[in-house]
Amino acid sequence: MKALEGVRILDFTHVQSGPTCTQLLAWFGADVIKIERPGTGDITRGQLQDIPKVDSLYFTMLNHNKRSITLDTKNPKGKQVLERLIKECDVLVENFGPGVLDRMGFPWETINRLNPKMIVASIKGFGPGPYEDCKVYENVAQCTGGAASTTGFRDGPPLVTGAQIGDSGTGLHLALGIVTALYQRTNTGKGQRVTCAMQDGVLNLARVKLRDQQRLAHGPLKEYSQYGEGIPFGAAVPRAGNDSGGGQPGRILKCQGWEQDPDAYIYFITQAPVWEKICDLIGEPTWKTDPEYATPPARLPKLNAIFARVEQWTMTKTKFEVMDLCNAVDIPVGPILSMKELAEDQSLRATGTVVEVDHPTRGKYLSVGNPIKLSDSPTEVERSPLLGEHTEEILRDVLGYDHSGISEIQQSGAIGAPQAIAAE
Repeated sequence: MKALEGVRILDFTHVQSGPTCTQLLAWFGADVIKIERPGTGDITRGQLQDIPKVDSLYFTMLNHNKRSITLDTKNPKGKQVLERLIKECDVLVENFGPGVLDRMGFPWETINRLNPKMIVASIKGFGPGPYEDCKVYENVAQCTGGAASTTGFRDGPPLVTGAQIGDSGTGLHLALGIVTALYQRTNTGKGQRVTCAMQDGVLNLARVKLRDQQRLAHGPLKEYSQYGEGIPFGAAVPRAGNDSGGGQPGRILKCQGWEQDPDAYIYFITQAPVWEKICDLIGEPTWKTDPEYATPPARLPKLNAIFARVEQWTMTKTKFEVMDLCNAVDIPVGPILSMKELAEDQSLRATGTVVEVDHPTRGKYLSVGNPIKLSDSPTEVERSPLLGEHTEEILRDVLGYDHSGISEIQQSGAIGAPQAIAAE
């Protein structure tokens, strides 16, 4: 069986942070019912479209394995349907702006009264405090969570990362909170609220920098390149380029073909336990015993020159040749892999980390599969739903409406125009 088989999720999420969470739960077998506005649905259906009048990759890659029902919650009939769904589901997930669920007429107290076992899970930009009413998006979260101030080179501006640590990162945190609350419910029989703030999620992922902030109060951060260069530290953790957060000096170095290929680079760490192997590999055997190079403290002031010498060697080989030679002697390195290389990586296809999905209007496309592998809970990646595709199915099979009841709901306009539902 699948791990979350039998769990039913009422999905009020949109864009990225919430759908990341509910998609993960759906991959593990939960029945995720996505509530969408009639006629338009999740805003990302139409964002960044590469094929006219077809759901965007932005939407399809975040909404696998879900069922879609269109519902106007301002419509009296629509509100009745929502109340019945709340009674039939285990979890409600939302990432609306602050106060939206309350204004819809469904604050926590109302939901808890309708279904005392329901878990209500929310993503907000900030936790309680001066900014709790502010809206937050990916890059805002990266900036307010401490990631941007510590990313980049010290002589340049703060940078956001290409990884979606604000949106998708917080969605992953919320999924853990939901599963934890479900487990607690098996003992208490009660629902509860689960909240993840995007600022909090980013800070959690940037915890090593908070670690360094506290260390800085007791002296300079000796593993940072600027210490070896004699550049004084300020009051806050600086941007450290590509230095390793674990304390080992590391840099991104050019490899053969870098003049034409923007990704012909490799991350190289001069880790102390393998220093002698590095010296042999790059052709500097005397550095193993030379007191100017033999110890980590001696090397600190010379890191720029040392990495320049290592780069002379890496530039004579492709990034994959460097990786093969280094891994053979346990030197940790990492080639810079482009999205094209990852998309074509057959090992990632074999493990289900990259999957090919067939969509009725888009055709075949690639997506990220479930990154979490369970030995006894298989994951099947199914296509995202068309807008309102499962409306009648959910009304009939989940809520028990008969044909006349469904017809009455259709005529009320609560699920959109009847002809629009039929066309889908």
